[in-house]
This record gives sequence, C-alpha cells and structure tokens, in this order.
Amino acid sequence: MATIKDVAKKSGFSIATVSRVLNNDANLSVTEETREKIYEAADALNYRKKVVQPLIKNIAFLYWLTDKEELEDVYFKTMREEVEKWAEKYNIELTTYKISGGIKQIPNDTEGFIAIGGFSDEELKYLRSITLSGVFIDSTPDPDHYDSVRPDLIHITVKAIDYFLSKGHTEIGFIGGTYHDPNTDTEKMDIRERKFRRYMEEKGMLNENYIFRNRGFSVENGYNLMKKAILKLEDQLPTAFFIASDPIAVGCLQALNEQQIAIPNRVSIIGINNISVAKYVSPPLTTFHIDIHEISKNAVELLLERIHDKRRIVKTIHVGASLIERKSTI
Repeated sequence: MATIKDVAKKSGFSIATVSRVLNNDANLSVTEETREKIYEAADALNYRKKVVQPLIKNIAFLYWLTDKEELEDVYFKTMREEVEKWAEKYNIELTTYKISGGIKQIPNDTEGFIAIGGFSDEELKYLRSITLSGVFIDSTPDPDHYDSVRPDLIHITVKAIDYFLSKGHTEIGFIGGTYHDPNTDTEKMDIRERKFRRYMEEKGMLNENYIFRNRGFSVENGYNLMKKAILKLEDQLPTAFFIASDPIAVGCLQALNEQQIAIPNRVSIIGINNISVAKYVSPPLTTFHIDIHEISKNAVELLLERIHDKRRIVKTIHVGASLIERKSTI
C-alpha cells in the first residue's frame, strides 16, 4: 500500500507539503500546478488516505445467554466473536453484559446496544427507558422500537422440505429444540417447528408421530431425540428428517449410526448452520449455511445508522442461507 512518503518521492515535493495537500489543509498556500502534480502522483500509486473512525463509546453488548447455552451451541459463540471483530473494526468500544448480572446492570448513559438472547417484556421496557438505539441478533422481540437481524428460518424450513420432496421423500420428520419464553418461564414451539407443521399440513403430509423436540439445541439433545424416534417408530421411521440445528443433527447421526441405520439410503438428514464439524461427521452433514459474518456486520452497521444518522425508522433484516449438499442426503 502506497504511503505519503511514496507520493512525495514520485511528485518531487516534501512529505510535509504532500501531507497537507492530501489532507486539504486550508492554510497551505501552493499553486494549482503543485496540487495537480501531487494528486496525479497519488492516483498513479493508488494512494488512499487512511480514514480514522471516531471512537464510539458507551455501547453495550447484551450477551443474554448462559455459559452452558454457548457451550452447547457453537452458533452463538461464533456470533459473539464476529460482533466483537466488527465492533473493533468500526472503532466501537463494547462493554459486555451477561444475563447472570440482570438487566439493571446496564448503565443509564448507554448510547446504544447490540443484543443476543431472549429478553422479557420487563427487560425490554427497561432498555427503552435508556436508549432507542439497539439491534437484536437472531430474534425480533420489539419490532416497534428496535432493529433486528436474523436468518430467514421460515424460508430455510420451506427450502428443506421442498428439497426432500424433490428427492422423492413423502415421509418427512422434524427434530428440534424449543424456545424459552422469559415472560412465562416456559418452553414454547420454535419458529422452525411451527413452519414445518404449517407447510407439511398444506401439503397434506403432516404426521405428528414424526415430530420430536425437547429443550436445548445440543448434541446430547439430538442423540436422545433420535433414539426416542427409533424406539418409538422402529420400521416406520420416516425416510428424511429436517433438523433444527447442526449440533442436534450431529447427535441424530450418532444415534442412527449406533443402530446401523443407513444414512442416507434409509434416512436422509438436513441441518442448519454449517458449523465447522458438519463436514467431518459420518456421513458429512447436508446443511444450510448461515452467514454469521454477514449477520454480525449488518447488526453493527444498523447500530451506526441509528447513532450517526439518527435514523428512527425501524429495520428488520432477514438473511438468506444456501444449502450445502453432503453425503447425509446424497
């Protein structure tokens, strides 16, 4: 990358003069010919002035997950790391707050926030009393006041079912986790299961016996749920399963392999996330790739729009996903 020193050498002027010209110093008195020569030299060397991002302080990162939840699902750990990277790139000073400390730990001088996890109505009310500059990742708990960025899980579910149908499957099951409602402290049906039920019903193919779920998106949960399906259904096991996340899918593969149920000849599997281990399990997992890098980038940029541009119209961004075909379906 060219430097001011390089431009000075090529143009024949001093480093000080070149620096003041390129930085548009209004107090500098030089001829237009001099300016032109310096600009020509800069263009010839493809010189680009370094833009220093102003430091943005008092930004909260609400990481509303327990250590166990992060450990069980690498999706959230990767998302946290990506948010931290993008914040550093945009010179945002993040202060991380965890669910264990409670919502009242967020200081009143917080200018904005990025949030991951589940929030109760009371917690959202408290956040609104502090700032309206906030972005939620992977959920949309308050679309009237805050921005959000999330994978388009509804469309992913439709694409998974359509894929199975295109391969001739008519018996399709679902294995997944539940959504924890912080308002009632109860487990509720996840958005993927809701869409799976609705879409399969539209097709006239919904079979309640093919749906298995339990709290958590861990490998252990997937293993236990698939074992339950095998014991319950025996020879009536469906020929395909749409799995709510890759960690659950990895556990499902383990259970099927233990019972020597051929994958994909007897049962085909599709997961979601494309975590790093997906390509190394046996057989390698067909899954939807969710671009966490892009999701995190969008979240940080939305927050900057709120703070810098004073945007007040709320935005909700749904990010698509691409299917990565591997041997669990091929």
